[in-house]
Amino acid sequence: MEDIDVPSFFLCPISLQIMKDPVTVPTGITYDRESIEKWLFSGKKNTCPVTKQTISGCELTPNLTLMRLIQSWCTLNASYGIERIPTPKPPISKLQIVKLIRDAKSPQQQVKCLKKLRSLANVSDANKRSMETSGVVEFLASIVNNFDSFSYEELSNDGFGLDVVRPSDEALSFLYNLQLSESGLKILVGKNGEIYQSLTRVMRNGNYESRAYAILLLNSVLEIADPIHLINLRSELFVEVVQVLADQISHQASKAALQLLVNLCPWGRNRIKATAANAVSNLIDLLLDSSERRTCEMALTVLDLLCQCAEGRAELLKHGAGLAVVSKKILRISQFASEKAVRILLSISKYSATSNVVQEMLQIGAVAKLCLVLQVDCGSKNKEKAREVLKLHARVWKNSPCIPTNLLSFYPS
Repeated sequence: MEDIDVPSFFLCPISLQIMKDPVTVPTGITYDRESIEKWLFSGKKNTCPVTKQTISGCELTPNLTLMRLIQSWCTLNASYGIERIPTPKPPISKLQIVKLIRDAKSPQQQVKCLKKLRSLANVSDANKRSMETSGVVEFLASIVNNFDSFSYEELSNDGFGLDVVRPSDEALSFLYNLQLSESGLKILVGKNGEIYQSLTRVMRNGNYESRAYAILLLNSVLEIADPIHLINLRSELFVEVVQVLADQISHQASKAALQLLVNLCPWGRNRIKATAANAVSNLIDLLLDSSERRTCEMALTVLDLLCQCAEGRAELLKHGAGLAVVSKKILRISQFASEKAVRILLSISKYSATSNVVQEMLQIGAVAKLCLVLQVDCGSKNKEKAREVLKLHARVWKNSPCIPTNLLSFYPS
């Protein structure tokens, strides 16, 4: 292979490898199907790599002439160890997909249809993308939106047997595994955003697997949502997200719940909703049980956001271990975690520092920990925040016997 000059027009402009399934985009440039699909859908780009023109939601047309040329060249150079590239299997047609969907009317037929679509999606990314533009996303959304329409008893009587799978259960896992592009996620949300309420219902009433898929899918959907949608989410959604976190359905679902709260709580209105949903107490319990770096960092990030409102600070102080666990995480997890923990203590010290709170911070070792922050190498921002906290209540803390003598010398004047 190294001794053979490969014609340049056989090479994909993205990967610079010989194309196995050449397809042409509307700009007239030909790429290998796998490379351009990865560029457009996995990378969430919407431009032609060569011309930089927008080609969002475009059709990929097989370049059959170039495919035959590449195969002929491979055959001519077989003596050099080059294998002939097999003719690629064409992706499923829109007509086939539409027929499958149209025939799926009863719950039993819907489950069979979903299993068939899943098997086709597993064949290639091309099939997945074809499904996005052929009504599959709308079909799946309608099934999820009808989550409560059929009870398990009704499905059992409809011929499902003892091992009941609701169409919505199958649709949720399929939707998540389709790895929808940005345009596909926008189709899922639709104009009225009904999917938010539907996923909330699944998180409340679904089985563990469906609840996990619901929160993973919700995380993907909210990443492309307009800010106006984010600040108008219902309180019920926050209740169910926090409940998923509390139930510890799976490690992946818990991280998705934390990520959701990280993304939603920069808005003041959402902080109040999350706090009312008992997020603070559950985050503290999570910090008590976990020492895993990423989990602690995300939990402290959410707590930092929630402590920027009075309701959040009150809930943290109400929890018997709130201040103690936050203080404990300083210098224990990572510099990022320490920064978040110190910021939480700063919020408490600035806005919620009653005499009892000030004394508690002293007794649990939070003040000594802040003095230690000034002594070690943990970042200038962290030191600055710690110094600010220590200065706020210096009259009470500075000469306390609760602070080790070796740390008192670092107490800011």
